[in-house]
Amino acid sequence: MKHSFIDKYGSLKSPIHRLDPRAKIITLFSFLFIVVFTPITLAPKFLFYGTLLIALILISKVPISFVLKRSLVILPFVGLVAIGLPFMGNGGGSLSLGIFTINQSATLIFLNVLVKSWLCVLAMIALTSTTPFSRLLNGFQRLKMPTVFVMILSFMYRFVFILEDELYRMVRARDARTFKPSWSRSLKTAGNMIGTLFIRSYERGERIYVAMRSRGYQGKIKLTRELKMNGYDISFMTAFLLILVLVAVV
Repeated sequence: MKHSFIDKYGSLKSPIHRLDPRAKIITLFSFLFIVVFTPITLAPKFLFYGTLLIALILISKVPISFVLKRSLVILPFVGLVAIGLPFMGNGGGSLSLGIFTINQSATLIFLNVLVKSWLCVLAMIALTSTTPFSRLLNGFQRLKMPTVFVMILSFMYRFVFILEDELYRMVRARDARTFKPSWSRSLKTAGNMIGTLFIRSYERGERIYVAMRSRGYQGKIKLTRELKMNGYDISFMTAFLLILVLVAVV
């Protein structure tokens, strides 16, 4: 099966790729914190945040089309907010859309969710696209993230593709039997497939755990390479955080 890995471009060579993962993680979460707590009415600041992110992505040599396509993941969530626009807010002018009326405060709520979520997703894509997943987990571990969370992320990323292959095999087997039922029976069959996939996943997890225990696994990650933060990493992190703080307070 062909899979789309989140660190597809993690092996590229660029100034951003060379950074220590801890430096990128710290700057990312600092960026998210400042973006979330910046009032949506300060449009020039959000324009600067977006420009800064796009500049980093261009420097990293990650295709901008890949990043923008991945960022579309926010559309379903923004759509849910848009559905509730006629029922949100209670003042500040209004816009009539037939039987619905959207006021200014509701529009600000929508823009707040759209702009901030898009910038946050772009930042996370920039992080995962410029850092191999193993080094990213290594960085989280060195930043004292609880080991159980690191292990969950590691196993989830390793085995989600196996489960995807398993699902494709089940769908292919169903289609090979000329499966053309009614709408109601399709739902029943889909439910059975989900249940079967859950059971197979549980059984596979048990087998993997037994195999790991037999090879000496004790719930800890053994690192093959230590991380070292140098002057380049500290300079980038300091400059990035300084720019963010200046934009936030000015």
